[in-house]
Amino acid sequence: MLPSLMLSVPLFLLLASAIVMFGADLPRFRREKLAVFPIGLAFFGSVLTLYLVTGEGPIVIRFYNPDSAASLIIPLGFYVDRLSAVMMTLITAVSMLIYIYSTTYMYQDGHARRYLSLICLTDFVLICMVSSSNLMMLFLFWQLLSYLLYLLAHNHTHAGTLAGAFKTFTILRIADTAFLAGIVLAFQLYGTLEFHDLFMRAAEMPVTLSLWLGVEVSGTTAVTFLLFIGAMGKSAQFPLHLWLPGSLFAPTPVHAMLHAGIINAGGFLINRLAPLFGMSSTTLHIAFVIGTLTAVLGASMMLVQSDIKKTLGFSTIGQMGYMIMECGLGAFSLAVFHLIAHGLFKGTVFLYCGNVIHKTRQDPHFPHTDHAITDEPAFSRLTWSTGFATTLFIPLLILLVTHGVLHIPLLESQGTVIILFFIWITSSQAILTLTRLRAVASWKVSATMLVTLLFIVLTYLFAVESFTAFLYPNPEEVASYFKAADLPDWLFDLLILGATGLTVLGWYYLYLRAHGHSVWTPSWIEGVRIRLYPLLMNRLYADESYRAIGLKAGQLIHRIDKLERGWSR
Repeated sequence: MLPSLMLSVPLFLLLASAIVMFGADLPRFRREKLAVFPIGLAFFGSVLTLYLVTGEGPIVIRFYNPDSAASLIIPLGFYVDRLSAVMMTLITAVSMLIYIYSTTYMYQDGHARRYLSLICLTDFVLICMVSSSNLMMLFLFWQLLSYLLYLLAHNHTHAGTLAGAFKTFTILRIADTAFLAGIVLAFQLYGTLEFHDLFMRAAEMPVTLSLWLGVEVSGTTAVTFLLFIGAMGKSAQFPLHLWLPGSLFAPTPVHAMLHAGIINAGGFLINRLAPLFGMSSTTLHIAFVIGTLTAVLGASMMLVQSDIKKTLGFSTIGQMGYMIMECGLGAFSLAVFHLIAHGLFKGTVFLYCGNVIHKTRQDPHFPHTDHAITDEPAFSRLTWSTGFATTLFIPLLILLVTHGVLHIPLLESQGTVIILFFIWITSSQAILTLTRLRAVASWKVSATMLVTLLFIVLTYLFAVESFTAFLYPNPEEVASYFKAADLPDWLFDLLILGATGLTVLGWYYLYLRAHGHSVWTPSWIEGVRIRLYPLLMNRLYADESYRAIGLKAGQLIHRIDKLERGWSR
C-alpha cells in the first residue's frame, strides 16, 4: 500500500499536466479547472504519506539494481523518509494554491494552457527530486528543474524576459557543473551513489586528496564543497545570486512557486546529505560564511529597491542566505523549519503582490498616501524599556551560557548558544518593527512586544525540540552536526558581542530619533553611506562585472583558437 500511495502523488501531478495540455478545446478554462482535482488528490496523498512514514518508517522503491554500474544510466527509484514527506506536503500544498490562483490570474493570456501545464510538470519534477533514492536521480531531476525555469519565464517575445531566462539558464549551468563534478568524484572515491551506502562508506573509508602545491584535503570536503556549489546556484547564494533578480519578468504566480518551493532546493540538498556534510567542518564553515554574506547583502540590497517584485526577490536572497547560514552552523532541522515558514509566507505575499500590481495599473495613484501632518503620540518609557529589555534579555542569557554559568546539554558543541542566537535575532527584528506602530497606545505596544517574544521563543523551542526530534530522531547525530560546525571560541564570542552591540546602538538611535534628537555620526560614515547607496541600488555592479569577465574570456578563447589554427598550418 505504501509504495502505491507514494507513487500516486507524482502520477496525479503528471495527470493534471496532461489534462491541461492535451485533448480537444473545451469551453474556456473548463479543462484547466478540471485539473485542480488531481492536484488536490496529490496533496492529500502527500499528507497521508507523511502520516504513514512517520509511523511505519521510510518507503523504498527501486526500479534498478544498485549493485550494477550500468543501471546508473537511468537509476529510477524513490526513497521517502520524513524529510522527503515534509517537502512533498509543502510542495503540493503551495502548488495547489498557486494553480487555483493562476487559473484566474492568467485568464486572458493566450498561452495559459501551456503555462498551467508547465506548473503541474514542475510540481511533478520537484516531487521526484525530493523523493529520489540516489544522487544521480536527484541530479537528473535537478537538471530538469533548471530547464523548466527557462520555460516558465513564459513570455519569451519580451526582450527583458528572454534575457532573464537566458541568465538563469547560464548561471545554473555553472553551479550544476560543479554539482556533477561532485557526483563523479563521490562515485570514484566511494563506488556508490546510494545515499545510505555513500554515508557509510564515507565514514568507514577516510580518503585524502592531494592538490597542487602539496595541499591536501579530505575526500568528504572535496565532494561536499562541489555539491555545495550546486546548492548555491539553486538557492541564489552570492555570487551566484544574479539569476533570481533577472527572472522577475515572469508571471507573478511563477515567482510564488519559485520563492516558495524551487529556491529551497539548496537547503533540501544539504539536509538530504547531512551525514556527509557533517563529516566536513571546512565545508560547513564555508557555508556559514557564504550564507552570512548573502543574508547581509540580500537584505541591504532589498532596502534600496523601489520595485515591489525586486524588493521581495532580494528579501528571498537574504532569507536563503539565513537558511544556508543555519546549515553552516549545523542546525539542519532549523534550516528546514525556516524554509517551510519562509515558503508559506513568501508564496502568499507574491500572490497578493499580483493583486497590488494589477490595482496599480488600474489606479495610477495607488497606493493612496495621506500626506497630512499629524501629531503622532510619543511612546512612554514603558514601551522603550520593554523593547530594550526584551532584546537584551536573550543576548545576556547567551553570554551566560557561553561562559559556562548555565549547564545545558550540547553546551560543549555551541548548539544551545546557536539556538538562543537565532531566537534573539528573530525576536529583535520583530520587536524593532513594532516601534513603527505610532498610533497605538504604548501599553498595547509593550504587551505586543512581550507576546511577540513569547511566541518566537516557543516557536523556536518547538523547532529545536519537536521538529529536530522528528527529522533527526538520533540525538547523537544532531550533536555531531553541531560539533562539526563548531567555530573558534574567540570568533564565536566576537560574533555574539558584535551583534549585541549593534542591537544596543539600534535602540539608542531609534530612541533619539523618536524624541527629535539628532544623532551625531562621524563624517566618514556619512561619506560611506552616500557611496554605498548607489552601489547597493545597482546590485554591486555584479551584472556589469560578469558581462566584462565574459567578454574578456570570449576574447581570450578567440585568440587561443587563432593561435592553434596558425600552429596547425
